[in-house]
Amino acid sequence: MSLKVKVTDQKGAQLHDIELNEDVFGIEPNQQAMFDAVIMQQASLRQGTHKTKGRSEVRGANKKPWRQKGTGRARHGSRKTPQFVGGGVVFGPTPRSYKYRINRKVARLALKSYLSSFAAEGNIKVVDKMVFNAPKTKDFVQVMNDLGVDRKVLFVFDIEEDWENAELSMRNIQNATFTFADGISCLELANSYTIVATESAINKIEEALK
Repeated sequence: MSLKVKVTDQKGAQLHDIELNEDVFGIEPNQQAMFDAVIMQQASLRQGTHKTKGRSEVRGANKKPWRQKGTGRARHGSRKTPQFVGGGVVFGPTPRSYKYRINRKVARLALKSYLSSFAAEGNIKVVDKMVFNAPKTKDFVQVMNDLGVDRKVLFVFDIEEDWENAELSMRNIQNATFTFADGISCLELANSYTIVATESAINKIEEALK
């Protein structure tokens, strides 16, 4: 399988070809690693601020509602017990963190698997650079049209490039997402149909994962 990808300018004109690193973009995708990485990142996004009150936290007195015997009713010791309306909740949720970590090798394998899947399907586009003189959404939409991308697109930049105007220009575009090469995540890839990366960003990704 050839891992050659055309490099274009931001107007879609072809410039030259580059060969992607097979160790990063040409492996057999590991579905389990991909799944585990996305679930971990989704779990880390959960706020975990859910809270219910137990019987010790419910407002009110602990006075016995009626005497123990002789009323014909069931015996109770407090209105704060769970069986009463307004009483405490049994085993209810309390604030907690859902974050956990997976093995570093598994995380790297998952990222390579996603990148390899995009490469195998031909959904990676490489541009030499993306330069905008000012933040303007209309200009960025035109670039997307010139590159032939309209569905969920992940734009990947090298942090050392001139990316500020590009990031501001795409902020109002629903189908465009921005990230850096050294911060790309499996969750971002799972939510995208196409990757548009600068040539410098591709080199950074290969250096980090090879």
